[in-house]
Amino acid sequence: RAAGRGRGAEVLCKCMWLLAVGASALFTAPRVRVLSPPPVHAALRSTHPTALALPPTTLLPAGLLPAGLLPEAVALNTVLFGAFGASGASERMLTPSGFAHAWALGVILWSTLGWRGFVAGVAYLLCGSAVTKVGRAKKEALGISEGRGGRRGPENVWGSAATAALCALAYRRAVLGRAAVALSPPALLVGVVASLATKLGDTFASEIGKAYGRTTYLSTTFRRVPPGTEGAVSLEGTLAGVGGSLILAGYGVGSGLMPPAAALPTVLAAWIANNVESIIGATAQGKQGLGWLTNEVVNFINTLVGAAAAIGLCLLTGAV
Repeated sequence: RAAGRGRGAEVLCKCMWLLAVGASALFTAPRVRVLSPPPVHAALRSTHPTALALPPTTLLPAGLLPAGLLPEAVALNTVLFGAFGASGASERMLTPSGFAHAWALGVILWSTLGWRGFVAGVAYLLCGSAVTKVGRAKKEALGISEGRGGRRGPENVWGSAATAALCALAYRRAVLGRAAVALSPPALLVGVVASLATKLGDTFASEIGKAYGRTTYLSTTFRRVPPGTEGAVSLEGTLAGVGGSLILAGYGVGSGLMPPAAALPTVLAAWIANNVESIIGATAQGKQGLGWLTNEVVNFINTLVGAAAAIGLCLLTGAV
């Protein structure tokens, strides 16, 4: 089973690394101008709350990024991650390989969404790393603390942020007009924020629940179980999870990645997704024949459900 989990994490990491490398081929482009933008671009400029006023000859009406950001993203991420590594702070948050993969994720987010997307990823990393250390002595004594002292490896980076990266890449393709995308750019931006809000909510719920949860129940049977049990929930952890998702949803609204009307659907979607994850943990994770269903794979499913639920709720309520 352990070998199966290791292979699953390795495959996930390799696939996402290839995604990061392939982003350069897909999204490197010189600055392009057209005489008149397509009608959908004009509609976005005039109706979407996050759109910024741009000249009518600019190709990217959503206003979040100029064309051809990949070189800037590579350079800026290299400088920032270099400073991050030199300070020694990265050693407390990331393994060496996790550091390299986090750099690749940063390049994707900056080259597709500009600084707003990059800061969203940084906010998740900083907040998630901080809450992992809450009640660490107690969790270590109980044997339920995160491995490696809470430092993230490649499998953690992509298990948490693969959905955000995919939504960001789809957004870039949509605004460049290089491919037909089923969802609108504003909906894809909600997906980016919601996926990270879902994972941060999950991290807050898990870490606070293990540290301070007074009574822990299995999500499927409501039978009382020890803290740290897969699929277990507590009142304290649930409330903390809502708080964690609020942090990213608030950032998404404040930074202009999504309109204020999308905040509540995003938080609700994160809560739904985290309950789905608890059910998966209680019923399937760790069971015989399901060794491939690692924490990282479950995290990816969790963020995918959160993004899909948030987009669906926003479309139903007219938020985007």
